[in-house]
Amino acid sequence: MLGWYDRNRRSLPWRAAPGEVADPYRVWLSEIMLQQTNVVAVIPYYEAFVSRFPRIAALAAAEEQAVLSLWAGLGYYARARNLHACARIVAAQGGFPDSESGLRALPGIGAYTAAAIAAIAFQRPAVPIDGNVARILSRVFMIDLPLARAGRILAARAADLGADRDARARPGDFAQALFDLGAAICTPTSPDCSACPWRDGCGAFAAGRVGALPVAKERKTRPLRHGVHFWLEDGQGRVLLRRRAPEGLLGGMSELPGTPWRAAAWSDAEALAHAPAASAWTKAGAIRHVFTHFELHLTVFVARIGAINPDEGFLAAIATLDAQALPSVMMKCVRAAQSATDMVAMPAPPPHSARKKAAKERRS
Repeated sequence: MLGWYDRNRRSLPWRAAPGEVADPYRVWLSEIMLQQTNVVAVIPYYEAFVSRFPRIAALAAAEEQAVLSLWAGLGYYARARNLHACARIVAAQGGFPDSESGLRALPGIGAYTAAAIAAIAFQRPAVPIDGNVARILSRVFMIDLPLARAGRILAARAADLGADRDARARPGDFAQALFDLGAAICTPTSPDCSACPWRDGCGAFAAGRVGALPVAKERKTRPLRHGVHFWLEDGQGRVLLRRRAPEGLLGGMSELPGTPWRAAAWSDAEALAHAPAASAWTKAGAIRHVFTHFELHLTVFVARIGAINPDEGFLAAIATLDAQALPSVMMKCVRAAQSATDMVAMPAPPPHSARKKAAKERRS
């Protein structure tokens, strides 16, 4: 396996070159980003983070909204809040702990991430089990269980592999070799067994069952939720936003004002009761977004008025929305709104006499 890795290792921006010592900060940052996300999606976010925060001290000193803004679009936003909290703890301690148990005590670091950082950054004997590694183990050792039910068996088999003399000598390279094998060779579909360094010892290959493993898990139907959000634009090219509660789904992120998300669809009359003050609303369209545990259908309304009083939110220049901490679902709403706002005219200003009357009433 290590010989195969030396010849075929991927070049990744967070991975130390052969002979170099891994940077724990970069290893940790990449592993947090890679949770529930693939390498291709992570690379541009990782590069933006290390450009803005080249050291953990810089990340620790940043405002949470700056971190969330850079994270926007990567999903699973609790990771970003835990990342920031972890950075502050590690910076205060003067560095990362170098053991799995010490790493697991930090926010956002579970068993897999602790093992990966310990092995790659500190050369501790550990075999982290991500989706790629679990798939390899299920095939090599012919584990006839869905991966969700095979945790103890997978852990035991991984420990057996990690006890090998060569694996203990190069634990970081051995872990990354398994990651690369799963990504390039032992893939979920159409694995390239002819190029696999473990083909001769693979139980699934010998039995002709590579395509049948891992055992597929039962698919559950995602529940459906509905909501409505409002794009309210003023005469200065600004839009009304608000911040979500700090805890829970998309905690601390920015969003367009709107209704709660619920199982029942919203009628226009019900939804408009939640709208910010505006003279008229135009339906811009609908978007669909899939979260891990439910599917969300949103309707977007748009309106333009001369001035907005942001009682329960804040105004952001439309030209700078990319810098706001807007999650992917809200960026879909933004795009739907912007495609429709050209059709929504700015209300004409009141005649001069009406403006004078309004000014007099305000003064009184």
